Amino acid sequence: MPDLSDLPVTRKWPARHPERLQLYSLPTPNGVKASIMLEETGLPYEPHRVAFDTNDQMTPEFLSISPNNKIPAIVDPDGPGGKPLALFESGAILIYLADKTGRFMPADPALRYQTIQWLMFQMGGIGPMFGQLGFFHKFAGKDYEDKRPRDRYVAESKRLLGVLDRHLEGRAWIMGDEYTIADIATFPWVRNLVGFYGAGELVGFDAFGNVARVLASFVARPAVERGLTIPAAPGA
Repeated sequence: MPDLSDLPVTRKWPARHPERLQLYSLPTPNGVKASIMLEETGLPYEPHRVAFDTNDQMTPEFLSISPNNKIPAIVDPDGPGGKPLALFESGAILIYLADKTGRFMPADPALRYQTIQWLMFQMGGIGPMFGQLGFFHKFAGKDYEDKRPRDRYVAESKRLLGVLDRHLEGRAWIMGDEYTIADIATFPWVRNLVGFYGAGELVGFDAFGNVARVLASFVARPAVERGLTIPAAPGA
């Protein structure tokens, strides 16, 4: 059985099943990328909740595997060469898990890079822009008298939705008929934009019918439904 006891992170979050992949996360749009991927692949894993309200993400134990103090992070006890591997950054985790399982990433080299291209589109555009829009619409930014920052992120979010909507015309998923890590990365953020952030009307979401169609297909997947609630809140 793998021994993870030398890893500082296991002192705060002991591994009851050290033979399983360890997930350190919260059910945020970035966090659920990892839990959904794990649910989709069926890899055995043990989730640990990194509570922001107690600043778990700033503890030395968590920083030992995620120096940027962001979730999600993982420790795979059976990494390359059979040695434990710690990873942070949701996109890197998705690529790693796709390679480890041979799932949700096209085998064809050209299609593989196109999938990574759309993953980067989410990470460099959709995630940061939708997140900023959420700050200015739902959180403290909504109290700013100057609405130009909010309007900037609204305009850019609408532009990004337009890019995605045009690409999805005639496609079941971002890469066509094949469901991939590009979808797993993108649609939690779309869901959050119109759901938790309540910004659907603000960005004119009804105009992006292809995005709405694929979002509905995404949230209907049983693995997605499960992954969206992992790690569970205390007492849930």
